[in-house]
Amino acid sequence: MANERLDALLNQWQGKRLVVLGLGVSNRPLVRLLLEAGCTVVGCDRTPREKLDSEVLALEALGCHLQVGENYLQDLAADVVFRTPGMHPGNPALEALRRQGAEITSEMEVFFEVCPCRRIAVTGSDGKTTTTTLISEMLKAAGKTVWLGGNIGTPLLSQCGEMQPEDFAVVELSSFQLMDMRRSPEVAVITNLAPNHLDVHKDMEEYVEAKKNIFRFQDSQGVLIVNHDNAITDSLTGRGKTLKFSRREPTNGVWLEDGWIMRHGQPILAAADILLPGTHNIENYMAAILAVEGLAEDSAIRQVAKTFGGVEHRIELVRVKNGVRFYNDSIASSPSRTIAGLHSFPEKVLLIAGGYDKHIPYDALGPEICRHVSKLFLGGTTGSAIRSAVEACPEYAPGQPEILDCGDFASAVRAAAAAAQPGDVVLMSPASAAFDQFKNFMERGNYFKKLVMELCV
Repeated sequence: MANERLDALLNQWQGKRLVVLGLGVSNRPLVRLLLEAGCTVVGCDRTPREKLDSEVLALEALGCHLQVGENYLQDLAADVVFRTPGMHPGNPALEALRRQGAEITSEMEVFFEVCPCRRIAVTGSDGKTTTTTLISEMLKAAGKTVWLGGNIGTPLLSQCGEMQPEDFAVVELSSFQLMDMRRSPEVAVITNLAPNHLDVHKDMEEYVEAKKNIFRFQDSQGVLIVNHDNAITDSLTGRGKTLKFSRREPTNGVWLEDGWIMRHGQPILAAADILLPGTHNIENYMAAILAVEGLAEDSAIRQVAKTFGGVEHRIELVRVKNGVRFYNDSIASSPSRTIAGLHSFPEKVLLIAGGYDKHIPYDALGPEICRHVSKLFLGGTTGSAIRSAVEACPEYAPGQPEILDCGDFASAVRAAAAAAQPGDVVLMSPASAAFDQFKNFMERGNYFKKLVMELCV
């Protein structure tokens, strides 16, 4: 099926100079789409030419002009610029292009403009990937055609031509993607908000304002779904209907009561039927249940709860060996996410933590580690900050928990595995981003799984 709105945009861009900033996974289908439409495309990336992979070189062979290496942002000229999500809209190079008259947009912004079907989008500090996936799974269980993507890993713009009006696009949106968005989905979900990504955002206020773009441009028919138990999200109100979910008390939407998830006073799902561990996943289910209200039957919701085993790198059981359970929670790039992971286990765990410094506070993590961790294995740039947060707690006593500074990630994993005894849980939940030693949290999680399999043979 042709997408007339996308075709019209591509026609407008004929004869113009289109610059795509960043040639990572999310922008490569965009470059290919533009080249196939006959557009003039310049691909810019910090990676030096000698380290470019074969897929990027294939784009060059198709006609993409490459500007790569340390000076990839110098002397740029463009009519339209596609910003990579990780680049702040206030980047000096982008500001210079704006002054020259360039239009600054992104793959996601264009997708929202031309998407032919209903859009459901999820953002938040924690839980957004699982919630996005749950919404998709519930809709699919109800027989709907679903296009899952966005920050979750699959760019959707190039697939617009295959979408039908009755389909659903379910997307995860990061604060970076939302910063300069000027369109909002029909249904917007904010799981929670806590300090995060303050290495990129100027401050917490900018971070929250970026998140608000997920509903800022809705009309009176829009639906905003927020967490009543989170002070920041509880204060948000959309232009249309605002629905809330809570583990603590009844709301105008969904809440937890006597072990049951209730929707508008009616029991929908027993919390005990949810296969995923942890109270935070009850919150994720409540948000998803509100998002699919009127779109998926309760039977579809219950089917997903009993069969869905979770998303990779999110409290993922890697292996049980000699009575020790190893869990990969590499997605936990913030203290609040690691706290949720710790609350998923009734016993104290051996925790592997530390990584890239996003300049966020670790004060709240310290007491939780004292309560839920028997031994703490630290590595990466934030290891010292996490140690300080633990030792500053009134609950802390020397050796409770035992803290080991391991230097790097692999050493921390090996030390934790060596210290584990039958019945123990080893949880890799770093409370930090992965960029000090890895490209992303997925690479970190895969390396952890590799190390675990090697250590346990």
